Amino acid sequence: EAQLVESGGGAVQAGGSLRLSCVGIGFYFEDYAIGWFRQAPGKEREGISCHSPGDGNTYYADSFEGRFTMSRDNAKSTVYLQMNSLKPEDTAVYYCAATSRSWLSRTVAGYDYWGQGTQLTVSS
Repeated sequence: EAQLVESGGGAVQAGGSLRLSCVGIGFYFEDYAIGWFRQAPGKEREGISCHSPGDGNTYYADSFEGRFTMSRDNAKSTVYLQMNSLKPEDTAVYYCAATSRSWLSRTVAGYDYWGQGTQLTVSS
């Protein structure tokens, strides 16, 4: 059974940094596009970044580019999300997801597998 397991969430102060990890289990990781998403209380899930295995590029939503950096290690079946200059409004549950349909990797609905999420709380 395919699984994604996130880790690394926690509580940080504004201006701090944190790195999230996401391990893929039970599927051929390097063939899948992987995305990072987040969902704050009362808000819709939003895309942060995605990495497509086809072109090897990483895409970011405009509001995250420059502050968040996604990286990928296929040998470890792991993706990372480095988050810098954190703000209280970054408080949310962060999810990773995988899709075999890389052309849908910029849409929430395009993903086949989702992790359980990891909570980030940023205090002012």
